[in-house]
Amino acid sequence: MAETESTTAATEPYQTQPQERLDDIAAKINNLALRIWPPSQRTRDAVIQRLVETLSSQSALSKRYGSIPEAEASSVANSIEEEAFSVAGAAFSPDDDGIAILQMYSKEISKRMLDTVKSRASAAPASDAPSGTEAPNDKEISLSPVNEEA
Repeated sequence: MAETESTTAATEPYQTQPQERLDDIAAKINNLALRIWPPSQRTRDAVIQRLVETLSSQSALSKRYGSIPEAEASSVANSIEEEAFSVAGAAFSPDDDGIAILQMYSKEISKRMLDTVKSRASAAPASDAPSGTEAPNDKEISLSPVNEEA
């Protein structure tokens, strides 16, 4: 009988130790707060780089509104990201987990990017791009059919 008591006493610490460890881990997990806002600088830099690629390379956006030279796209992308970050950051509450703010940040970036390419596209025909009715020597050309018999 003494043998079973000593065996039970010897295994008891091994049985309670894992339970205490599990309780400790569970308490740490319950106190763990997942925060996704604000994004790290590395994430913000990746967003900017992706914006530059989208604005300066062939995409559905550039097919419709035209692309922006890479050097200019870089400064535009920085401005877009900074403005979106400021708007979203102003709406952030420490009680929030950041998901809604991250969505706001993403929407602000998309909205500002679209506004930028639209404004460039609307300004381009008036200043840079020919309207399609000008000859190379700046004289207007007619788009009506030519009557060769007359």
